[in-house]
Amino acid sequence: MNSRSAETPSSLRERTRAPTPAELAGIPWLTVLEASQRGEATASIVVAEAEVGDLVCRIGRPATYWFGVIDGLLKMSNDSALGAPVTFIGVPPGAWFGEGTLLKRESYRYNIEALRKSLVAGLPMNSFHRLLETSIPFNRYVLNQINERLGQFIAAREIDRLNDPDTRVARSLAALFHPVLYPGVGSLLRITQHELGYLVGLSRQRVNEALRALQAQQLIRIEYGGVRVLDLPGLQRRMPRPE
Repeated sequence: MNSRSAETPSSLRERTRAPTPAELAGIPWLTVLEASQRGEATASIVVAEAEVGDLVCRIGRPATYWFGVIDGLLKMSNDSALGAPVTFIGVPPGAWFGEGTLLKRESYRYNIEALRKSLVAGLPMNSFHRLLETSIPFNRYVLNQINERLGQFIAAREIDRLNDPDTRVARSLAALFHPVLYPGVGSLLRITQHELGYLVGLSRQRVNEALRALQAQQLIRIEYGGVRVLDLPGLQRRMPRPE
């Protein structure tokens, strides 16, 4: 874990600690393990508070952890120093990511940055590979993650080609409520219009207009500090208006 901000008194790695029982209860894949494997994994997991702007993963750095979001919101993006900044996906609570990089033992090809103060968990790479070697249920869990993420990136590519802002916001919101990849979200996502604008690539004002249009269609409900999805299939099916 690494920190980008020079004002942060210590690196993200130096801020790690053991997780609390409540934090462990929010890690979905622990439930698929046998008792002995779960105990070993629990003993090796660390958590850390990521401040706004902290980089959990940095392009070019070797992978050392399988990461998960206990609370908060992260974004996956490219290196803006090499061209126009591009946000690939948002990473909300319940998400675990980076398994592809760990499997290939490669360096990261993307940045993962905290959009707000977030609680991030990490399973060391050696523990990750040991579980792959000894647990069939864990293998199935990771395989399912990879399969669902492939579908997510295909959908993200389609979203990037949409010219209708309302549909872009609808589809992007639907992706953040993915029940397999993001089981910690439930039906209410804690996100500001400014944060959603970062993820969708629209201004806060245009995001506000889109959210109100989707609320009028009874697809979502705007609540204090977040968005509640009322019709997830409807968001996923939302089509651009005819020109």
